[in-house]
Amino acid sequence: MPRFSANLHYLFTEVPFMQRFEAAAEAGFEAVEFQVPYDFPAAELCTRLRAHGLEMVLFDAPMGDWDRGDRGLAAVPGRETEFRDSLERAVEYGAALDCTTVHVMAGVVRAGAAYDDARRVYIENLRHAAAFLRGHGLKAVIEPINNKMGLVRGGPDYTTQGMHGYFLNHTVQARRIIEEVGSDNLFLHLDCYHMQMLEGNLAQTIRDNIDLVRHFQVAGVPGRHEPDIGEINYPFLFDLIDELGYAGWIGCEYRPRGNTMEGLGWAAPYGIGPARR
Repeated sequence: MPRFSANLHYLFTEVPFMQRFEAAAEAGFEAVEFQVPYDFPAAELCTRLRAHGLEMVLFDAPMGDWDRGDRGLAAVPGRETEFRDSLERAVEYGAALDCTTVHVMAGVVRAGAAYDDARRVYIENLRHAAAFLRGHGLKAVIEPINNKMGLVRGGPDYTTQGMHGYFLNHTVQARRIIEEVGSDNLFLHLDCYHMQMLEGNLAQTIRDNIDLVRHFQVAGVPGRHEPDIGEINYPFLFDLIDELGYAGWIGCEYRPRGNTMEGLGWAAPYGIGPARR
């Protein structure tokens, strides 16, 4: 059976962030993820996780200055030192939260920037990150993200429908990068929402890449709402992922159309949602 984690930057936004751990546990989630833990003391986050019996399964390495448009640093020429220094903070939080999977974000390619330069820097930085994180018991993942859309107007911090100008956009591109980096500590993070936005052909793409996948995420297309809304047949994909022997987590990174708990009807077959109450 699929194992689902609640993304706390997207779900349960009806309550303040620190109360979302309790809300996730009450809904039946056994794991959580969120992009940016650095806004909070690691010890406080750890206390919340333990208090509610939750496992932390994914967070992002520091991505630069979000408010100034940074969406990661790994593929940004000229900021190599800043990127590599930032990994120390990822290690600190990974240890404190007992989380072993870190999303290394590529970043945005600015208008007029040379793609080949960004790609070269990306590969060099990923080689460094994979080796550095391995030394601290952490795994690195990279995620193709659609570059057609951006922030949700009026939405919570870090809630997006895509990232304009993001460097890494397609599964084939990500796989080639991983193969060129040549590390067995660098994996693929596939968000089915982004895949559908830019590629389609989800089932075959998952089959072709399951050997590299360490994390999945889901949301409906269009709109990035609950996974039972829109054009993706998620029950079919969940069965396929099970059939392929995937034992990792599937992150719920979607924007509820209304109350988070009321929108969890899709998850009832997996022991999550309002029916537990």
